[in-house]
Amino acid sequence: MKLKNLLSIEKFRLWFWGIFSFLGLFILTIFILIGFEFFGPIPTFEELENPKSNIATEIISEDNVVLGNFFVQNRTFVSYDEISPNVINALIATEDVRYHSHSGIDFRGLGRVMFKTVLIGKRNAGGGSTITQQLAKNLFPRDTASKSSALVRKTKLVITKFKEWITSVKLERNYTKNEIIAMYLNVVEFGSNSFGLKSAAKTFFNTTPDSLKVEEAALLVGVVNAPTRYSPLRNPERSLQRRNIVLSQMRKYGYLTQLQYDSISKIPIKLNFKEQDHNTGIATYFREMIRLFMTAKQPERRHYYSYDMYREDSLLWETNALYGWCHKNLKPDGTPYNIYRDGLKVYTTLNSKMQEYAESSLRDHLKNELQSTLDKEIKSRGGRLYSSNITTEQANDMIYMAMRQTERYRLLRNAGATKDSIIANFNEKVNMTVFTWNGERDTIMSPLDSIKHYKKFLRSSFMAMDPHSGYIKAYVGGPDFRHFKYDMAKQGKRQVGSTIKPFLYTLAMQEGYSPCHEIPNVPQTFIVGDSTWTPKNSGSTKYDGKMVTLKWGLSNSVNNISAWVMKQFTPDAVAEMIKQLGIHSRIDPVYSLFLGTFEFSLYEMVGAYGTFANKGVHVEPIFVTRIEDRNGNVLAQFNTTKTEAISDQTAFLMINLLEAVVNQGTGVRLRYKYQLPGRIAGKTGTTQNHSDGWFMGMTPNLVAGVWTGAEDRAVHFDNITMGQGASMALPIFATFLQKVYADPSLGISPNDDWDRPVLQQFINLNCDKKFDDEINEIELF
Repeated sequence: MKLKNLLSIEKFRLWFWGIFSFLGLFILTIFILIGFEFFGPIPTFEELENPKSNIATEIISEDNVVLGNFFVQNRTFVSYDEISPNVINALIATEDVRYHSHSGIDFRGLGRVMFKTVLIGKRNAGGGSTITQQLAKNLFPRDTASKSSALVRKTKLVITKFKEWITSVKLERNYTKNEIIAMYLNVVEFGSNSFGLKSAAKTFFNTTPDSLKVEEAALLVGVVNAPTRYSPLRNPERSLQRRNIVLSQMRKYGYLTQLQYDSISKIPIKLNFKEQDHNTGIATYFREMIRLFMTAKQPERRHYYSYDMYREDSLLWETNALYGWCHKNLKPDGTPYNIYRDGLKVYTTLNSKMQEYAESSLRDHLKNELQSTLDKEIKSRGGRLYSSNITTEQANDMIYMAMRQTERYRLLRNAGATKDSIIANFNEKVNMTVFTWNGERDTIMSPLDSIKHYKKFLRSSFMAMDPHSGYIKAYVGGPDFRHFKYDMAKQGKRQVGSTIKPFLYTLAMQEGYSPCHEIPNVPQTFIVGDSTWTPKNSGSTKYDGKMVTLKWGLSNSVNNISAWVMKQFTPDAVAEMIKQLGIHSRIDPVYSLFLGTFEFSLYEMVGAYGTFANKGVHVEPIFVTRIEDRNGNVLAQFNTTKTEAISDQTAFLMINLLEAVVNQGTGVRLRYKYQLPGRIAGKTGTTQNHSDGWFMGMTPNLVAGVWTGAEDRAVHFDNITMGQGASMALPIFATFLQKVYADPSLGISPNDDWDRPVLQQFINLNCDKKFDDEINEIELF
């Protein structure tokens, strides 16, 4: 019997050690095969040194504020030193309490999971993966094809798990524990389009990783486990329970005392949620302008319907290093830079405070003053959107043209729908969300009515620039980027009206005329071919036929005086002067040029007016100073181009003329209504039928411009009182400058003065005293 028992025990030992040895040999063989990449590639040391992940490009202001990101996944890297200890403690206590004592694989934790799962049969036995293994899984995702059989999927999962073990050991050998934690927190998903701790802290709490409180850190660590299930937005109760589990783990392992736990666990979830996408946040139009500029491809004529646009972009491609930068420059691996994945840092000239002042000034004026007045006018004419000089047939044609430009029309047309069926489709009411100045509104509306709805809104654009450096300080392309995508600061061009007149007067000052030169205020007739043309004045007729100065003529924007100046020179000379000052758009040299019927962008106009404030030197506007990679290495630096356009004396004389516009002319409400002190020069502009309102303003260290109008020129105010530039555009500049003056940190003061050149001869600048009290009533009220 004893012999038999001994044989049984020996047999058992043989079987046990045989199975154990087989399993050990099998696992060893698997690891060897994995090492030789029999089951597919594993990360090399080079790949571990430079793990690939989608890192967002950051757009950064001059005062070091992140304006926004470009991303596929909203992920921005943060170093270990920039992470709150609360986050580190919560992560280790919850995910890997023995993190500092293992080398990538926690065999004790694995044994616990296997014991509870295999021997006890507990289905939810917790995870055995270390933080390092989770990092490996996130950096090099698993391949588990859902169409495979259960056996194949499980086999792949086991092999992948072994791969992760190998990768984890490699990570531990290549990086410090602190670096691994930072990498992990940079790659994991937190939900709500936030990848990485920095994005999550900004999205959920509008803060930075180093400022996260204990309860905030615990919530974010808890979310990582299942971003949707524990989302504080979608499932706040589950999120709270999960957060408190993390807090209890922190108490269990000594990161919190019982008293701290009892207190913090009772705090409700308090979010400061800031959606992170391309449509929201500060400087949306500016960010989009940079994106389009940097990712532009080399222009090809077939992609342009206008030769002038093709010519402008081709010139940019050749002369501007930032234009098309992503395609002009290659990474070390020979591929072009990707603005959505490569984690670039784009440092801009924008000042975040000035940008906020500009956006609020523009928004408040459109919302509180202009749009409500225009809505009343539209209502008073029976809901007719377009002005009375537009026929019903013309109005219908404009609406149909707008229909043809929509994505809905294109899809229906491509599907073979007829014109009548498309129009019928556009008249069917559907659920939609539309823009209003009181917030987005959910409504039921036909697509056709939605087109009319958006057509009635006035748009506006604003840009401010340092005239000496060319640095753009504020940039607003429209009222709301989500709903009005077209950028009217740089992309859009509109007739500039009387804001073109200073360019004409510049030629006069250059050729020896003075601001006090007197001429008769009488109509001027031009012979054009076989016909004649006499431009008309608008406004007061009080000084018709009298002798007036050039200063008075410009300050009151009198066409008779501008026409007289135009007759002293050739249209070619005037056109050339406009180009010298910085206008790149097409200009036909015709006599009517001084009426401002040509279309320029606000971007060009601000750059051109900056020439006056910079002693005659034109500085091309610049908006990016340098680009760095994600590690802080400088990839490119940018400088503006400067050209001497006019003499410093001519520039100073123009400043004197344009100060008169503000002190006694069409811009006088800056003084009377807005009580703005200091040296200010400017020019109003109004186009035919009051379709466009402009104001260009200058102080010694800041130049800004405003355009206001509707998408269609036929949508406008019925009268000059509201339709002029002094009403539509000037107030935006005025409120912006008030806010800038009130902020001493910006360094823009009413005490600033112009740099005065040494005049080559005595020039009388103190004229028009007789006109000081004769304010044009139309422009003042």
